[in-house]
Amino acid sequence: MNVFEESQGQLSGLQQLQALIAKGRRPPIADTLDFNLVEVEEGRAVFEATPGRHAYNPLGSVHGGYAATLLDSACGCAVHSCLKAGQAYTTLELKIAYHRAMTVETGVVRAEARVITIGKRVAFTEGKLTDAEGKVYASATSTLILMEQRAS
Repeated sequence: MNVFEESQGQLSGLQQLQALIAKGRRPPIADTLDFNLVEVEEGRAVFEATPGRHAYNPLGSVHGGYAATLLDSACGCAVHSCLKAGQAYTTLELKIAYHRAMTVETGVVRAEARVITIGKRVAFTEGKLTDAEGKVYASATSTLILMEQRAS
């Protein structure tokens, strides 16, 4: 079930995300990896998570896909916050740079992303994944395509 199902086509992207936070809801990927959308405003989104053993790779650190998922989510929701009712988007490209490894000792991390530019068909974003002290663990740039929302 789409978490925005009851409001598709009626609310702006920002209103959809604000409703998601207000209702304490999250999409299934956020349940799986245990992360939350905690802040949103037009052109900006912030997710928080606490890396755990559930995201470990065989080397004994958090898998890079965990950081990529958090940053892809933040970059996507930054664009989502700019959508008009009836618009949708999807990621075309995501480039991640890993600055340092995460472990269970890392504590809470924040993936914050901002829209750099947005046009009629394409949006560009950038994001950073930081810990409570402001240390950067990963950074990203993303290109997203805008489209009309499909009927379910």
